[in-house]
Order: sequence, then C-alpha cells, then structure tokens
Amino acid sequence: MRVLSGIQPSGVLHLGNYFGMMQPAITLAEKHQAYYFIADYHALTSRPDPKDLRGFVKNVALDFLACGLSPEKTIFFRQSDVPEHLELTWLLSTVAPMPMLENCHSYKDKTAKGLPASHALFSYPVLMAADILIYQADAVPVGKDQKQHLEVARDIAAKFNENFGEIFKLPEPMITEAVAVIPGTDGQKMSKSYHNTIPIFGAEKEIRKRVMSIVTDSQLPEAAKDPEPNTVYQLYKMVATPQEVQEMGTRFREGGMGYGDAKKLLFEKLWTTFAPMRERREELAKDDAKIEKILQDGAQQAREVARGILKKARQAVGLE
Repeated sequence: MRVLSGIQPSGVLHLGNYFGMMQPAITLAEKHQAYYFIADYHALTSRPDPKDLRGFVKNVALDFLACGLSPEKTIFFRQSDVPEHLELTWLLSTVAPMPMLENCHSYKDKTAKGLPASHALFSYPVLMAADILIYQADAVPVGKDQKQHLEVARDIAAKFNENFGEIFKLPEPMITEAVAVIPGTDGQKMSKSYHNTIPIFGAEKEIRKRVMSIVTDSQLPEAAKDPEPNTVYQLYKMVATPQEVQEMGTRFREGGMGYGDAKKLLFEKLWTTFAPMRERREELAKDDAKIEKILQDGAQQAREVARGILKKARQAVGLE
C-alpha cells in the first residue's frame, strides 16, 4: 500500500506535530511504501519571510530524520523540488467546483484569524489534491480536522475521471487513534496559531517553562481529582510507561498529587524521551550537504512517479 503525507514548514515543530503526524508516519513507513514531503508551497499561503522559510524547511528535515525517519525506507522530499505538483494543480482546477472550495472550512478559519485572503489560500485544497493524486496514493493519514480536504481530493479526482477517463485513484483516509488532537498548554489543540505549543527540540529551560505553564484548575494537591480531563495527564500518557501512567492516575484519584509535581514529572519524562533524538539531531545539523542530498534523492524518486501520472493527465486533457 502506498501512503502519503506532508508537513508544513511554518515554524518550530512541537509535540502536536510529533504525536499527531511524525511518529505515526514513521511507524507506517516500516510497513508500507511511504511518500512524505515538506510542504513549502503550502507554507507560502501564510507569507513567511523568505529567510525564515528556508530555515523552517531545514529544521523540518532535521527533526524528521532525528526522530527516526529512514531515507532508505521512505521517499522524503521537498515539495518545491517536484514542480509537477503545480502543473497538476492547474489541470485539476479546471474541474474543481467553486461551491465546493467556498465551503472548505480551512479558508474561512484562516482568514478569520487574519491571514490575507489570497487565491493561494483559497485554492489550497486543489494543491493538496494534486499532492495526493500525483502519486496515486492508496491512503492518507489525516486527523479529523483534515478529513474534509481529503474528501475534496476524492471529489476532484472523481470529477476529472468522469470528464477525461479513469486517470486517478481515489485515496482513502487513514484516521487512527495515533492521529489525534494533542492538547496544548491551554487545553486547546496544540497549534502554533494558538501559541500553546511545547517544542520537540529546544533549550531545557524553555521546555521546562512551557510545561510548567500548562493551564490547570485550582484544586489543592490533597484533593482527589479526575485525571482524564487534565492536560498534564494527557501529555504524560504519551511518553510514560503504562505503569507510570497508572501510578500518576492513582495519585490524582486518591488525592495528594499536586499539579506542580505532575508537571515536573511530565518535563522529566519529555526530556529523557527525546534525549536520543536530540543527540542525533545535533549530529545531523553538522552536515548540511547530507541533508540536502537526502532531500534531492527523494525528489528524484518522487519525480519519476509524478512525471508518469502527469503525462497521463496531460494526454487525457489534450495537451499531448
């Protein structure tokens, strides 16, 4: 089975990125043919500073590789190194219904948060469809908040096939418990937009400060508490052993576990869990040429597939 996923280089990657996308993607690559890309074309919709964007792309590559992504088992590349994505986007846009795009919640949400109402932001789902369809992906790991975009990709593929013949495979969503909403320091979904993230890699002081800033209720340490709604407990479950999770849960339920102590336990667990990855990242960061070669090799493999699918689409619409 061929799976595909992309991640935007829009800032420092955080625990939400890791547990929501990166860790599941790395696991899937052990069993399936995986195409993973750094979505720098998509990142342009937020109009980042060019220097920042270059740095974000490099950091995403470093973070993914440090977290265990294997270039030998995965086709890992930078989206902009495969220009076929953009040509297919144009071909798909000729059949993409305007009402469908107008109903996409992402455009409404992002403009409501102050992003400029650009054509790129509006047509984001068409580029996302091209990202998927150009590799004939069988499945796409998505969170519930991204499911609509995959449905759009399926609808556009079906419309294209109806008009020009059976060119594209209709991908299936792969929604698993691993692709879940990760709570941020304020209890909302962890997102750079909400400024509530805990970085995967960062200075010890910074990560400790973020963990200790997690919002909790005002119950006293000796009070018995239900741990399940607690953000600290939810994050702890992602990094601690089952026994450690059970022990923290029992202490909360029986009383005697203060939120400050729980946050300290969470920080220590996060720091030690990511320690091997931190060391690996420091080594990788010393060799820019190696990182670039991995991305270029991945792009070359991706283009071999993308060119073949694009050629079929061009022939179908009469361009060849």
